[in-house]
Amino acid sequence: MDRDQLTEHLRFAKELGVAGVSRDPAWRETGVGSRLQILPTGTQEMQTTPDTLTAIRAEIGDCTRCKLHRLGRRQIVFGVGNPEADLMFVGEAPGRDEDEQGIPFVGRAGQLLTKIIEAIGLKREDVYIANVIKCRPPENRNPEPDEVDTCEPFLFQQIDTIKPRVIVALGTFAARALLRTLDPISRLRGRVYEYRGAKLIPTFHPAYLLRNPSSKREVWEDMKQVRELLKVRS
Repeated sequence: MDRDQLTEHLRFAKELGVAGVSRDPAWRETGVGSRLQILPTGTQEMQTTPDTLTAIRAEIGDCTRCKLHRLGRRQIVFGVGNPEADLMFVGEAPGRDEDEQGIPFVGRAGQLLTKIIEAIGLKREDVYIANVIKCRPPENRNPEPDEVDTCEPFLFQQIDTIKPRVIVALGTFAARALLRTLDPISRLRGRVYEYRGAKLIPTFHPAYLLRNPSSKREVWEDMKQVRELLKVRS
């Protein structure tokens, strides 16, 4: 995280009423389900569960929970976008560009994702974008089961905090991880699934579309379905 990102992170935390976080190393390494120490403005130190994105990010810390921290990752890639988004995109894992910038989907695939978002009448800042895991696997290999098991609870907390109405799972790995299935994306897409209070739609990953432009038609059909679901108010 560079200086500008840190400044923005702290500014956002201040707006939420968080005056500081514990610097105790033991706090940084607590598990996902543990209680997090934060300091709300004007109060003494108290215990609270991580019920905001800032608190979840703080709980992750400079994570050393799985082996990826010693396999070349540069930084945590948490997530970006509207914390109250109706639409959330979930990818697999950060790539090289994301690992360098600390922001998900900023490379060529990210540029295509931005165009996909704009095609349904939204802007990138209207949605929330995250990955199943927060660290780049070496050589962009698929995340391994132990890495997913360690990291995905943070994604679940993000989803439960944002409460999107629609989630788009980008690619085979993200769809399989969320839906707990071994089915390929070609079999999963075209259907709507109930997931943590949201409608989940699997579709092809933008990186796949860069290699297989002919599949853009299927993604467009999926995104039209997303657009229709967003029009429906509960």
